[in-house]
Amino acid sequence: MMPVSYDSSGKKLHGIWKGFTEPYETLRHVWRFLRRLRRDATLSRYAEKADACLVSFPKSGRTWLRYILSFYFSAAFGKNDKTNLHNMFALVPNFDLDPVRGIPAFISQGAAGKVPMVVVSHEARSQLPPKLPIIVMVRDPRDVLVSGYFHATRHKGRFSGSLSDFIDDPDYGMPKMISYLNGWAAGLSGRRHHIVSYENLSAAPVKEIEGVLHFLGCEIKPRVLQAAVDAGQFERMQEMEVAEGIPAHEYDRTDLQSMRMRKGLVGGFREYLNDDEIARIEAYCSRDLTPDAKNLLRATSADFDAPNSQHPQSHQS
Repeated sequence: MMPVSYDSSGKKLHGIWKGFTEPYETLRHVWRFLRRLRRDATLSRYAEKADACLVSFPKSGRTWLRYILSFYFSAAFGKNDKTNLHNMFALVPNFDLDPVRGIPAFISQGAAGKVPMVVVSHEARSQLPPKLPIIVMVRDPRDVLVSGYFHATRHKGRFSGSLSDFIDDPDYGMPKMISYLNGWAAGLSGRRHHIVSYENLSAAPVKEIEGVLHFLGCEIKPRVLQAAVDAGQFERMQEMEVAEGIPAHEYDRTDLQSMRMRKGLVGGFREYLNDDEIARIEAYCSRDLTPDAKNLLRATSADFDAPNSQHPQSHQS
């Protein structure tokens, strides 16, 4: 075990100053820094080739949208593989270098042509190349919060508090979501982008996916599109998840509350949040969201400028 270094006043040394007495620790930090630089440079080169990046705050429905797009790309571009929750990453990969779910797994060429490269990320705006076209997926924050709670407690096991505690948690709850939405809303002006909402995808899935395909410059094949939407129905995707799981995720698939495809409802937050908790979430949104972020969320039909914000009932993944 290497000794800890202190300065003349007895304070522990930090950063580069440790290099004088702890060279191995400093070299390790330098090595990590260089690895990040190399990774970022590689991702920047891939970003130049990408047609768009799908971004969303966690639990906004991106698995659902990714699956429908993957099914469409596979059928429309002649891949002819049966799309599932594992091979969908080969057609709509994460914006990272993971060999199974990231860009190295991407299959760019099908028998019927070049597959659009849509990469997927939960990263904040500052972490993505500024010229990369963006597809933003949004969802009512009240539903996101509830879904995020079950994901953190039952799927990941990262949070042990109550749902009420989760609302105020800086790492998972409303402060984190507010920061994310404000950041992306501020960065869309002057940048080519398209907005998708979970709620519109529930109410009119064919129309919503048509909008994404138009944004990508893809030919729209109505029969293939309808087949993709049908394949993405909540019950079918939930059955697949129970049978196959999600790559790189270990969780109890007999516990429906731990599932990615957990409930499939719009407005389902009312089943879990009491009036006081709903009011707290709405207060966060009314007080802390920027005007641009509130405008972004209007695609969900939620208006956080209005008192006692309401939301229509509907259905999906």
